[in-house]
Amino acid sequence: MEEKAKYLDESLSFQERAADLVSRMTLEECAAQLLHGAKGVPHLGVKDYNWWNEALHGVARCGMATVFPQAIGMAASFDEELMGKVADVISTEGRAKYNSYQKYQDYGIYKGITFWSPNVNIFRDPRWGRGQETYGEDPYLAARLGVQFVHGLQGDDPHYMKTAACAKHYAVHSGPEKLRHEFDARATKQDMEETYLPAFHALVDAGVEGVMGAYNRVNGEPACGSKTLLQDILLKKWGFEGYITSDCWAIADFHLHHKVTEKPVESVKLALDNGCYLNCGCTYEHVLHAVELGMITEEQVRHAATKLMTTRMKLGMFDAHTPFDHLDLQDVDTPYNRDVNYRMACESLVLLKNNGILPLNPEKLGCVAVMGPNANSIVALEGNYHGTANQYHTVLESIRAALPQSRVLYSEGSHLYEEKLEDPGYDGDRLGEVRAMADMADLVVVVTGLDETVEGEELLAQGMEGDKQDLLLPYSQRRMIEVLCNQDTPFVIVNLSGSAIDFGPGNEKAAAIIQAWYPGAMGGKAVADLLTGKFSPSGRLPVTFYRNDNQLPDFCDYSMKNRTYKYFTEEPLFPFGYGLSYTTFAYSQLEAPEHIRAGESCQASVTVTNTGKVDSGTVVQFYLKDVEASTTVPKYRLCGFTHVFVKAGESQKVTVEIPSQMFTLVTEEGERVFEPGTFRLYAGGSQPDSLSQRLTGTGCLEAEIQMD
Repeated sequence: MEEKAKYLDESLSFQERAADLVSRMTLEECAAQLLHGAKGVPHLGVKDYNWWNEALHGVARCGMATVFPQAIGMAASFDEELMGKVADVISTEGRAKYNSYQKYQDYGIYKGITFWSPNVNIFRDPRWGRGQETYGEDPYLAARLGVQFVHGLQGDDPHYMKTAACAKHYAVHSGPEKLRHEFDARATKQDMEETYLPAFHALVDAGVEGVMGAYNRVNGEPACGSKTLLQDILLKKWGFEGYITSDCWAIADFHLHHKVTEKPVESVKLALDNGCYLNCGCTYEHVLHAVELGMITEEQVRHAATKLMTTRMKLGMFDAHTPFDHLDLQDVDTPYNRDVNYRMACESLVLLKNNGILPLNPEKLGCVAVMGPNANSIVALEGNYHGTANQYHTVLESIRAALPQSRVLYSEGSHLYEEKLEDPGYDGDRLGEVRAMADMADLVVVVTGLDETVEGEELLAQGMEGDKQDLLLPYSQRRMIEVLCNQDTPFVIVNLSGSAIDFGPGNEKAAAIIQAWYPGAMGGKAVADLLTGKFSPSGRLPVTFYRNDNQLPDFCDYSMKNRTYKYFTEEPLFPFGYGLSYTTFAYSQLEAPEHIRAGESCQASVTVTNTGKVDSGTVVQFYLKDVEASTTVPKYRLCGFTHVFVKAGESQKVTVEIPSQMFTLVTEEGERVFEPGTFRLYAGGSQPDSLSQRLTGTGCLEAEIQMD
């Protein structure tokens, strides 16, 4: 009787089994595994497998799935626990869809369980179109939320991964989109360690299975073939053991655009030499030729294939049973999944301004006019990299449902970005209707913003480049808001966008402003329920909202000087960490150690009391300032946060663990060091700046910690 092959022996380690499987393959079969559309090896029971799948805020691009708020919106929740639940739903639906596709031998793109998510790039510049995919501008926030997302995707089974997460785009990538295939992002060693790398490091420490390289060069080296990033930092310094993939067709950029190599075989060598095991694209079709030329070795090809097969082993692809085999399409779009989606949509909404008009009193609203290009838009709910929801709740439909006793009028108001709506038509051809409806109504809700057709990745509609040219709404929408500013009817702005917007005259004239991001399939219902007071808002800005006339550095400048709340020297429109509520909170009893030793973490706690009349969630925030630093350091940095729910009149003690890393400074050479001295700890409902205090009416508590 023939002895059972090691790769089929489930008692052995995944690494041992993968090595045995690869040893039985020909070199040609091994090389075929290094492309995202990996070919099957029938004589060994290896099926075709496409590595490329997306799950930034739900299983994407392959039919029905729960469409959660875009990543930037989920970041506004500052809610680690809920983020973990969202990712768990995504992995359940991912496995369910995968099982169904396997049943019907559908092995195509977007049908696998290796998700190229989350995106933990730092949203350093508000013009970047893909910033919507990130968790904002702060490395600590991105790290904490990213870790929870990874845990939710990969699951808690002690043996198998539920799905495989992948941290992208390693590293530094944050625009401009038009130049990404040829751009060299120059970042100092200090900025790399302080800002661009910490979230990736945290996800590696948390066991993320994959890391995807970026399109751009970083300090002269293409990210997907960078000795510094891949060999020196990721593999050696951090000890990463998972798989590394290129972004899609990024290796071809080596010779086509970056010009660091001359032909495909040289690009193959540069990428494989530095540990890029998988090529999303087609350049690794030249792997065998590179071996023939002696540029790479057969051992390198087999090593890469073994890494990739180890991941597939961890997912149970070669085992008789996994704990996830029972999942099927019945587990997609369940009542529980919808409930988690609705909760996240509610927590993602940020109330930026309220003159007291909100929450609305439906009994006093005989007529409400809802207008704007995003009022009844499904596209604006979705954001980019999205699935297809079973049901969408637009803002217009949801306001109708929430105000059954009111007459609800609707006008598109303006095109999203073009100056006319009809063809033939004329500039501002719907503004007369805007005036007429505003005169009829007791209240106007104007739903503005962008969508994935104009804000996102590379080249989009009408020659747009994905990035924003400025921070203003498109001219067509600005004209609509200017009309409303000159009417007597109060209006509320609900803005759907993936990034910071300056609302121009609406900043002053609007009665209230809600930043709704791209809020997902349940987003309209969440907006309507916020407007009518079904819940109190608790979302906080994960990015700074700058004024359009703030002096931001050039988009191509990757220095962090005068960027993000940590370094910005002017007063912005709305600050990072800011958001209003329908109630008030008071903070007391800040407790923190007076002394700590270098290398120690510490606990800090504060008591938050709901001093108003409305039960509400809120985000308790802790910031740390190095008072005596000997080099350039942030003004202060977020070092702890917790999303809590506090009933009216009640108090809750919140305790956070402040990591020892927060007490380090980063030298100009990029080294983290402990420098004895004084640190000032702040705790409250915002960052400790004067604008937040002015907008919220509440300051932060302070305590000093001496590090010996």
